Amino acid sequence: MKRRIAVAATLAATLIGAAACGSNSDSSDTPNAAASVNGAGKTIKVWLMVDAQSGWPEVVKQANERFTQATGAQVQVDYQQWTDHLAKLDTTLAGNDVPDVVELGNTEMPKYVFNQAFAPLDKGQFENSAQWLTGLSAPCELDGKTYCVPYYAGARVLGYRTDLFEKAGLAAPKTYEDVINAAKVLKEKNGSDKQFSAFHMPGKYWYAGMAWVHGNGGTIAKKDGDKWVGTLSEPGAQAGLTKWAELAKTFYSGDPTKDENDQAAIFSQGKTGMMYGNGWELGAAQEQPKDPNNPAGDKVKTKVNGKVTGVAMPGIPSFLGGSNVAVTAKSKNADLAAKWAQIFTDTKSQEALIAKGALPNATNLLDKAAAVKGNEATAQAAKETWFVPMAPKWSDVESANVLQNMLVSIASGKATVPDAAKEADTKINEILNAS
Repeated sequence: MKRRIAVAATLAATLIGAAACGSNSDSSDTPNAAASVNGAGKTIKVWLMVDAQSGWPEVVKQANERFTQATGAQVQVDYQQWTDHLAKLDTTLAGNDVPDVVELGNTEMPKYVFNQAFAPLDKGQFENSAQWLTGLSAPCELDGKTYCVPYYAGARVLGYRTDLFEKAGLAAPKTYEDVINAAKVLKEKNGSDKQFSAFHMPGKYWYAGMAWVHGNGGTIAKKDGDKWVGTLSEPGAQAGLTKWAELAKTFYSGDPTKDENDQAAIFSQGKTGMMYGNGWELGAAQEQPKDPNNPAGDKVKTKVNGKVTGVAMPGIPSFLGGSNVAVTAKSKNADLAAKWAQIFTDTKSQEALIAKGALPNATNLLDKAAAVKGNEATAQAAKETWFVPMAPKWSDVESANVLQNMLVSIASGKATVPDAAKEADTKINEILNAS
């Protein structure tokens, strides 16, 4: 059978579509999440991204406790940084001392699924699998088998300081022009503070930069016959990059070479008017760890507590983001690993994630998410989304920092929008079409 990644053609437009029903239990190599396993004396190793450590440590804790109660095994969670986790994973998978469970972003999954880095799973053993969001589940599917489990979804929104808006006589933005006007007013009224940013927009924030591209009719790349072609030099993409650059260069006072990973912490310091972030980041900005070196520890209210709200970013579609978890093919504790993934993604865990501002992994839970105070903007933003090109080698573009480097060169003034985009297109072509 010709191998291919079963990615839905409408992935970019369908957050609320449900995955097809089915089971993959025909393989003897399939870990059994439903098995009764005596894990006493064993410890499984789980790699999660730092979002869980800073955003919902309680969700991880309750899942670990339920897993230990069910199996007797312990869990060692190692938190990874988005900046280098793929290179670290590639190196680790080449050896034999591998993590049992790995979290990857949904855009990163296809490469590893295609290369069989993960064990096939029986999707029927996982709660809500018949209603999984296709934007998360589609990258997990290959030749009728399921290689990962949807974990959570996220849609980015415009977060802003209600106290600063009220003081400046500003209403909640309803159009993109309202956003720019608010940024101008906030900059003017707080201009004496050189650390103040009317809009937080660091240069490496490619999820934001590409949202502006898509919001102005552009795309990152397209399939042309048998080849992929970078499209950042086309008019729509150029318009989006130019508007994004206005925010990054005019209304952001921070380091243009930074990424967005600490934006909740920065927003919490009270020197930012607006930000473009995940729904859970608006909550994280209001309650930060008492001990910065212990993100999972007690939280304290910040300077902006009770002064932050969000709306769907006017005129800008949200990135259809999210993560999945997978059992590594080389895991020596595959059944235990599958059991942990089962517990970590079940309804109880999903409801705990919803309470933290994340979107759930299944359509039948979306109403619960929309009903939680603070999630209204995220649920609204999820109705208009964009997604990355579904090319098998797309994760190589991400790990090569092609988009990040382009945006930094624009934000720092080292290159014009046309020149930076042209260079990025060339690199995208090389990577996506490499044999």
